[in-house]
Amino acid sequence: MISFQSYDAATVAALRAGGADVYGRPAERAMSDGKGKPCRCCLAQVPAGAEMLICAARPFPALQPYAETGPIFLCAAECDAFDGAGVPPILQTSPTYLLKAYDVDHRIVYGTGQITPAAEVSDYAETLLQMDGVAFVDVRSATNNCFLTRITAAL
Repeated sequence: MISFQSYDAATVAALRAGGADVYGRPAERAMSDGKGKPCRCCLAQVPAGAEMLICAARPFPALQPYAETGPIFLCAAECDAFDGAGVPPILQTSPTYLLKAYDVDHRIVYGTGQITPAAEVSDYAETLLQMDGVAFVDVRSATNNCFLTRITAAL
């Protein structure tokens, strides 16, 4: 069993309150058109006409060579964090996704990166999480490389 994780709740709350992103800048505010603007908290599209935040994010605890930074969207208004069960809406809008496994030190486990058909994301993530040394799997856009969600073994 696997669990899909929302972006760190403390970071999301700080950004919504006007706190700085990983570049030390406040999040930009914009209106969503409802297309291609997946919130990393509720793991669904930011609804059309809703205010959203655009900010730089690094889903890793510290700077190191494998700690990729990139843009993410968040609902500007509070939304419910995804509960972890089932495939979230954020992974149901594209034909493929990039999956990469990481170890406990947040380093890429080489040989695990793969463009994966949407229907096979859960199965491939489960396979990766059963490998020795794999702590979690990150899912990114296969076309833009943006971080979407982290997958862990369900507790």
